[in-house]
Amino acid sequence: MSGRGRACRAAAVLLLTLAGQAAPALAATPPAGATVRGSGVVTWAASAQRVGQGADRAYRLVVKVSAGGTDLRVRLTNAYGDRPLTVDAAHAGLQAEGASLKPGSNRALTFGGKHTVTVPPGGAVWSDPLPGRVPAGARLAVSLRTPDARGPATGHEMALTTSYLGRDADPGGDGDSDWTLTTGSWWYLDAVSVRPAHPRTGAVVALGDSITDGWGSTPGLDRRWPDDLARRLRADGTGVANEGMSGNRVLTDHHGGPSAGRRLERDVLSQPGVRTVILYEGVNDLKAHQGASAHDIVAGYREITDRAHAAGLCVVGVTVAPFKGWLQWDPDAEAVRREVNHQVRTGGDFDAVADVDRALRDPQDPARLRPGLDSGDHLHPDDEGMRAIAGAVDAPSRDCRR
Repeated sequence: MSGRGRACRAAAVLLLTLAGQAAPALAATPPAGATVRGSGVVTWAASAQRVGQGADRAYRLVVKVSAGGTDLRVRLTNAYGDRPLTVDAAHAGLQAEGASLKPGSNRALTFGGKHTVTVPPGGAVWSDPLPGRVPAGARLAVSLRTPDARGPATGHEMALTTSYLGRDADPGGDGDSDWTLTTGSWWYLDAVSVRPAHPRTGAVVALGDSITDGWGSTPGLDRRWPDDLARRLRADGTGVANEGMSGNRVLTDHHGGPSAGRRLERDVLSQPGVRTVILYEGVNDLKAHQGASAHDIVAGYREITDRAHAAGLCVVGVTVAPFKGWLQWDPDAEAVRREVNHQVRTGGDFDAVADVDRALRDPQDPARLRPGLDSGDHLHPDDEGMRAIAGAVDAPSRDCRR
C-alpha cells in the first residue's frame, strides 16, 4: 500500500467536515423554487435505472436508512423520462408493518414550499427539509402520487425489498387498506439525506455492480454487503449509500445502464456529505468476453479515482472476487482478473484497498468462491459472503484529508 494509503486506511468511514457539494448534471432546468442541491449527509440511495412505464398511481416505497438525523430530505428523479413528471403529493413516515405506518409519523414533503412538483425530463429535485428526527436504521416509507405519468419510468429495479402500489391510495394516510399491490422495485426515488447530530459526520458510497446491488443475498432482510457495513458503522453515525447496479461495467454501458464512470457524478459526486467512495467494479468487464485487458480496466479505475480525488473524496479500491464456475469464466479471464488485482493491491492509485478476493476465495482453488460463501451461481456471494465483503473494509480512521 502506498504512503497515501497508509494515511487513509479506512477512508470508507471517514468523518470529516462536510465539503460543499456540486449539483448533479441535469438535462433540464429544475422547476422554480425547487432545488437540485442536497444538504446534510446521504443516508440511503439507489442508482437510477429505467424500470418500466409511468402510470397514474400512488407508491409507498420502503427504504432502510443508515445514519439517523434531522431535516430529512428525499431526491426524486426523472432521469430516464422523456416528458415532465408531476408528483402532486409526497409524504415520509416510519413503516410499522407492510404498507401500514406508525401512527402520526407520516408527514407531507414540500418542494420549494409547494406540495406539488414537476421534475423535468432527465432531471432530479430534492424536497425541502422535514423537521423532526429519523432514527438510525429506521425503515422509512416515502409515499408519492404520479397523476397522468406516462412514458419511461425511472427507479431502481432490484430493490430486494417489498414496496406497495395503489390506484386510489392516499400517500398521506397511515393505513394499508388501499395499497393493494406490491412491487420489488423503487420508483422515482433515488436518495434520502439527513442532518446528523455531529457536524463532522460524513458518508461513504459503494459504487458497484450486482454484487453490491445484493444479488445472491436473502431478499427482504437487508443483507447486502453495504447493509452489513452500515450496521457496523451505525455507532459512528456514518451514512452509507448503496449505488450498486446489476450488470454495471467500468469501461462500457450495458443494457441501457451507464458505465461506472458515466454515472459517477449522479450517483457519487452529487450526493451530500460524501467523503469516500468504495469502487467495487470489474467482474462484468472480465466476463463480457469483449477483450478487456487488465491495462484497460485499471485505466478505467484510475479515471474514476482521479475524478473522485479532484472532488476531494478518498477512494477505496476493491479486488475482484473469483468466479470460476460461472458460465462466462475461462482461463484468459482469470489471468486478467489476477493482473487487475495485483495492480489494485500494489499500484498506489487508491487511498486504501479492501481485498475481497482474499476474503472470498477458496484456499483449495483460488479461482473459485469459497463454498460456504457462494450463493450457488459461483459469482455472487450469499449472506455470509456479503458479511465477508463488508469485513474486508478496514476499521475506522479519520486520518485521510484531501
